[in-house]
Amino acid sequence: MHLLNADLHSHSNVSDGTLSPEDLAQRAQERGVELWALTDHDELGGQRRAREAALDLGMGYLTGVEISVSFLHQTVHIVGLGFDADDEALQAGLAATRGGRLQRAHEMAAGLAKVGIHGAFEGALRYVGNPDLISRTHFARFLVEAGHCPDTHSVFRRYLTEGLPGYVPTRWATLRDAVGWITEAGGIAVIAHPGRYRFTPTEEYALFTEFIGHGGRGVEVMTGSHSAAEHIRYADTAIEFGLLASRGSDFHSPTESRTDLGALPDLPGRLTPVWQALAARVHGNVG
Repeated sequence: MHLLNADLHSHSNVSDGTLSPEDLAQRAQERGVELWALTDHDELGGQRRAREAALDLGMGYLTGVEISVSFLHQTVHIVGLGFDADDEALQAGLAATRGGRLQRAHEMAAGLAKVGIHGAFEGALRYVGNPDLISRTHFARFLVEAGHCPDTHSVFRRYLTEGLPGYVPTRWATLRDAVGWITEAGGIAVIAHPGRYRFTPTEEYALFTEFIGHGGRGVEVMTGSHSAAEHIRYADTAIEFGLLASRGSDFHSPTESRTDLGALPDLPGRLTPVWQALAARVHGNVG
């Protein structure tokens, strides 16, 4: 049986990736992706370009977005797939979520200046395609360029996580809001890379149960930041909670990302892929 090479989590330079939507589509197609989604952070500005590029290359396409959510004092990411990108409530909610990023960026730069790193805001802006979406990743790229760290992963460890000089918390959307925007626009909400969050087992159970209570239906099982053990763990979680399973590299950049587009292991056969439930929402032909 043919196993679909679906990659339903990736980022372009419309948010914090380094490739254009068109170049990202080309890279996905060259690496065997048959069904693709661009899931920029809190932003739909690249959707039309991504869809057109995917269709021109013969890939199937699902609309996508990754929404930042505050849950139990942590940032959690919810991926939306297969929604109507013209839905007004979704667009308004994402605009409100983006609104706090610029002020946060100024506060991050002030924190870095206190430890002798000056010009970080202006430096980060050089890497930003959309100033409304300036993020820690853009600061990390500047700090690497300026010689403060050898790579972006070490920047986060030294400067940009909680308790460190460049970290500033942000109040994002609520879980109820994010799931509601996605489902009311005709899509399916998916918990992104659950292995990345620092929840206790009780807190993680609360995340999944509240997510489902608001209408969430999927979880990323195969994703670039999960270990082999976490692939197994969240496959079991999908079955335990009756969730659809998703697969996505979380690709941002050829030089920064641990996993390339289309390179993840297949979903285990015992799971129901999220794209089966979204077959009617796929643009173009798949397989």
